[in-house]
Amino acid sequence: MSGGLVALLDDVAAIARIAAASADDVAAGAARAGVKAAGVVIDDAAVTPQYVSGADPSRELPMIKRIFWGSLRNKLLIILPALLLISAFVPGIIPFILMLGGTYLCYEGAEKVWHKLRGHHAAEKAPAVERGPEAEAKVTKGAITTDFILSCEIMVISMNEVADESLWAKALILVVVALAITVLVYGAVGLIVKMDDIGLHLTTKDSAGAQRLGGLLVRGMPSVLTVITVVGTVAMLWVGGHIMLQGVYDLGWHAPYDLVHVLEHPFAGVAVVGGFLAWLVNTLCSAILGFAWGSVVMAVVHPLLKALPFGKKGEHEGGDIRAAVAGHRPGKDHADPASH
Repeated sequence: MSGGLVALLDDVAAIARIAAASADDVAAGAARAGVKAAGVVIDDAAVTPQYVSGADPSRELPMIKRIFWGSLRNKLLIILPALLLISAFVPGIIPFILMLGGTYLCYEGAEKVWHKLRGHHAAEKAPAVERGPEAEAKVTKGAITTDFILSCEIMVISMNEVADESLWAKALILVVVALAITVLVYGAVGLIVKMDDIGLHLTTKDSAGAQRLGGLLVRGMPSVLTVITVVGTVAMLWVGGHIMLQGVYDLGWHAPYDLVHVLEHPFAGVAVVGGFLAWLVNTLCSAILGFAWGSVVMAVVHPLLKALPFGKKGEHEGGDIRAAVAGHRPGKDHADPASH
């Protein structure tokens, strides 16, 4: 009896070790996949605040909460099952789906750069709170739709990174990635959107240090949003360009990637910082390729969009991202913190 009990305990211990190893594999896979999807994650965090621009301050967090749950449903109930089915039955099309997503990233990034270079600005729009009771629901729905596109890119990039894992390991890794990235993105968005309110609250405190910090937060948020927007655009071009670079290499056209490796080589041998410099060259080349490919796609897509009946209706819906936070956000009548 005791021998059977010992054997049972040994089996339980073995199962526990296997489970622990599997958990480590899932964690490592999720981390690897999340790093690869980082460029899209940054862009997601940069894009999302515009959808609460002009909302009543008391409605900002509830709107973000609704977008959060919509994003999670997109990833777990629609995209994840679809990707698992594709990986099980037609895995050969995943690289093409990935390149399609890379093309979209290149297009979006190039479009942002060209709009900036040409001095284009989104048309001013009345805050959602002033456009009737249905405006908030409409804006939230639009945000969830946009998030679906970004979520597809995140999940496809993540799936490609763990393509060699078993089906169940892929499922677990993608669930972890979906949860972690959604919490990260919308936690950051919530913090960004409310940062100026936090700053204004601090300016009402008796402490001189709190008042200085509050004023710094309010004055600094426009610059923070500008930096996030720039980083998000560069990340889109870098990730999109790298996807295309790797994609054409896998399809048999090695020349572009070989050229990048040739450019990396002189920097790789530099003491201490060689690895970083080589990565920087690779990233710069990927971003340049992403911008070039995105510009080509723009040249083809824009005339087609103009020829369609609906044109580019809804482009830049939600107004300037930088108006989503900071003291001059539409719908918020903030006083200058210096006056407190």
